[in-house]
Amino acid sequence: MKNTIYILTVFAVLLSCNTKTKEAKIKPADSSNVKTETIKGDFSGGTLLRIDDFPSNYIPPRKVDIWLPEGYTQSKKYAVLYMHDGQMLFDSRITWNHEEWKVDEVAAQLMRDSITRDFIVVAPFNINELRHSEYFPQKPFESLSETVQDSLFEEARLNNFKLDSVTSNNYLGFIVKELKPYIDANYAVYTDRENTFVAGSSMGGLISMYAICEYPEVFGGAACLSTHWPGGNPNDSDLLADTFFEYMEGNLPSPKNHRFYFDYGTETLDKFYPKYAPTVSKIFKDKGYDQTNFKNLKFEGGEHTEISWQKRLDIPLTFLLKKVE
Repeated sequence: MKNTIYILTVFAVLLSCNTKTKEAKIKPADSSNVKTETIKGDFSGGTLLRIDDFPSNYIPPRKVDIWLPEGYTQSKKYAVLYMHDGQMLFDSRITWNHEEWKVDEVAAQLMRDSITRDFIVVAPFNINELRHSEYFPQKPFESLSETVQDSLFEEARLNNFKLDSVTSNNYLGFIVKELKPYIDANYAVYTDRENTFVAGSSMGGLISMYAICEYPEVFGGAACLSTHWPGGNPNDSDLLADTFFEYMEGNLPSPKNHRFYFDYGTETLDKFYPKYAPTVSKIFKDKGYDQTNFKNLKFEGGEHTEISWQKRLDIPLTFLLKKVE
């Protein structure tokens, strides 16, 4: 991502959220008629499938990519990794900056080397104008006073950003109650918590943390790369970061059956993140996590880019999906 543009826009976009809207009970959409197409290209011996408009009653329909490793077969079962920002993961031909995570290359090599268990990757695309509303953890934001919320709305308005609603609860409802049941029913996968993981970067790191805290019975681990702890413009106060930390203190799942991976670089937008690392580590240590189920790694020179995340992706994938002998 272009750092300058990101810093100028992310805060106001993130805060275009009307927390006063009450959530209604939603019936999951019918996905029985979903159609997939095979995407042509070199995907490290695996197969990339795409659903153009996955139906949802929680959020607007969107594309979802499903990567199957080489040799995928219905005769055995696979773990599942759900990854946000699906259009940035596999194919630089469709990314806005012509960069990609190379998830297929990294994952395929780890499996070939018998480092990780076999797994598939399920990757819903983001919708650009909705991304920050869908990825911003909703309960922490709603814990702010109305005065603080209103001041943030006003700042967004003054910056000519349309106010909308925080919809991360509905985004997670889409993944857990619509997308996961479809994957469980149509692919040869394990459906239990021990084999279900979630991952993302930046705002995708925040929503991955939020996902496992809100659905600890569904997700056994989360990888949160370059997590955007400031929540908005990193030059502003630490109010939103402190709100995230307070939420984690009260909502982290048991360390007995969950794993968390965090990391951060030191350049571009990531240069704002190192100061948060001691607080994050202390929260997890106080909750009983240790080096076997928690990582918070610093990558000197790491940037807030797909290329940087690709270079170290093998580390969180190994941590979450290490082969069990």
